[in-house]
Amino acid sequence: MRTRDLTRREFLRIAGITGVGLIAAACAPAAPPPTAAPPPPQIVKETVVVAGTPQVVEKVVTATPAPPTPTAAAAPTTLYISGAQSLTGAFAEDSAAVLAGYQDYAKYVNETKLLAPWKTDKFPANVTLEVLWRDDALDPQKALSIYDELKSKMLVYRISGSPTGLALVDRLNDDRMGAPSMSSSPAWLSPPRTILTYYPIYTDCLGAIADWFLTTWKDTSRKPRVAYLTADNAMGHSIEIPELRAYLEKAGYEYVGAQYVPLVPTAPPTTQVLWLKDNKVDLALGVMINPGSQPTYKEMVRNDMGPNKGYKITLGLALPSHLQVFLPAMGDLAEGFIVGGGFISWDDPAPGVKFLNDLQTKYRADKKVTHIMYAGGLIEAMTQVEALRLAMLATPVDKLKPVDVLENGFFKLKNFDTGSLTATPLTYGPSKVEGIDKVRVDQIQKGKIANLGVFPSHHIYKHE
Repeated sequence: MRTRDLTRREFLRIAGITGVGLIAAACAPAAPPPTAAPPPPQIVKETVVVAGTPQVVEKVVTATPAPPTPTAAAAPTTLYISGAQSLTGAFAEDSAAVLAGYQDYAKYVNETKLLAPWKTDKFPANVTLEVLWRDDALDPQKALSIYDELKSKMLVYRISGSPTGLALVDRLNDDRMGAPSMSSSPAWLSPPRTILTYYPIYTDCLGAIADWFLTTWKDTSRKPRVAYLTADNAMGHSIEIPELRAYLEKAGYEYVGAQYVPLVPTAPPTTQVLWLKDNKVDLALGVMINPGSQPTYKEMVRNDMGPNKGYKITLGLALPSHLQVFLPAMGDLAEGFIVGGGFISWDDPAPGVKFLNDLQTKYRADKKVTHIMYAGGLIEAMTQVEALRLAMLATPVDKLKPVDVLENGFFKLKNFDTGSLTATPLTYGPSKVEGIDKVRVDQIQKGKIANLGVFPSHHIYKHE
C-alpha cells in the first residue's frame, strides 16, 4: 500500500504541475505565427523511475526548425546599351530618331522591368539600363576612336552605317562584340561575324522589288530592261555584285547598266535620270537615303518619268529611303515611288506600332519623333536588352563579357517577337547574322503607303 500511495501522490503532483502549466499557457499572449511550417511532432517512449519503480512513459518531442539562411540582396548594377550614333552627317535625321528610340525604351524597362507589353519575361530588378553613345559623324576614323573609348564599358554595340561598319567589322569580331546595324550590307555576311541585321540586305530588298515588278509586266514581246540608279558610296555600290545581276537576268530581265547619284546631291541628277530614259529602262533599282532619293525622284517627275507619266518607268529603292519620310516631304510628287525592306507605317494596327506610339505619348508628348527610324531604334534596343537578359541567365551579371552576350544572348534569339516592327520575328546564330527572311515591298499610291506584299528573301548574296 505504501508504494501505491507514493505512486498516487507522485501522480497527483505531476498532474498538478501539468495543469498549472496548461492554465499558464492558456493565459499567455498568443505567439506570433511561424514564418514557415514547423516539422510535425514525434512521440518518443522513455523509461523513468517513479518512487524507485521504473516506468515507461511517452513524451511528445517537437523539433526546433533551423533558422532561415539569410539571402544577400543582389547588388545594383548598370548596363549600357546603344554605342555610336551618326548625329551629324548624311544619316543625322535617321540616327537622331534611333537614339530617341533607345532612350525611351531604356526608360520603359527601368520603370516597369517589362520588355514589351506583349512579353512576360522580366528584366532583373537590380539592373539599370543606361544609354551610352557618341557621335561618329559617319566618319570611319571617328568610329574607330569612339569604339576604343567605349568598348571597355559595353557588352553590346551598334553600327551607324556602312562606312563605319566596314571600319569596325573585324575589330568587333575580334572582341566578340555583338552589334545590331542601322545599315544592311552584304559585307556583314562575308563571312558572318558579329554585326547583325534586322531588315533585309539591300540586294534581297531589290530582288523582292524585281519579283513584284514582274507580276505587273504585260509586254510579251520583250524582256523588261533593268538598271541600277544608286548612291555613290559604299552602301550604294554594295548592290553591284555578280549574284544580283545573275538573279535579275535569270528572272527574265535585260540588264542595261548603272548610274550613280551623290549620297546628298548638291545639284539635280539630271544626267543620270536622262540616261535611264535614253537607254529605255523600265525598272531602276538602287539604295539611297532620303536626301538623295527625294531630289532624284523630283528630277524624274520633272522629266515626265514615272509609272503614271509620259515615259513609263518605276524607281524602286531599298531601305533607308523610308516612305514614312519620303511621302510627307514630297507630297503629290511621291506617287508611284517604291521601297523594299521598309518599316510598317505609323498607323498600322500592329502591337509594335502601338507600343512605339505609347512610348512617345509617355516620354515625349510635346516633341514626338516623326522619323520612322524611331522604330529602328526600338528594334535595336529591344534586341540588345533581350541579349543581355538571356546572357544573365547563364552568367552572373558581374562576370559578363561581350562574348557571353554574343553567344548566350544574340545567338540565342529565336523567333524574337518585335510586335511586327520587323517583317518576320528575328532569329540569329553563329552562321546567321541576318535576322529576317522576308521582304516588305511598299509603294506610294494616292497619297498613302500601300503594301504590295511580303516576298521571300532570296539570299542572293552568296557568302561563307
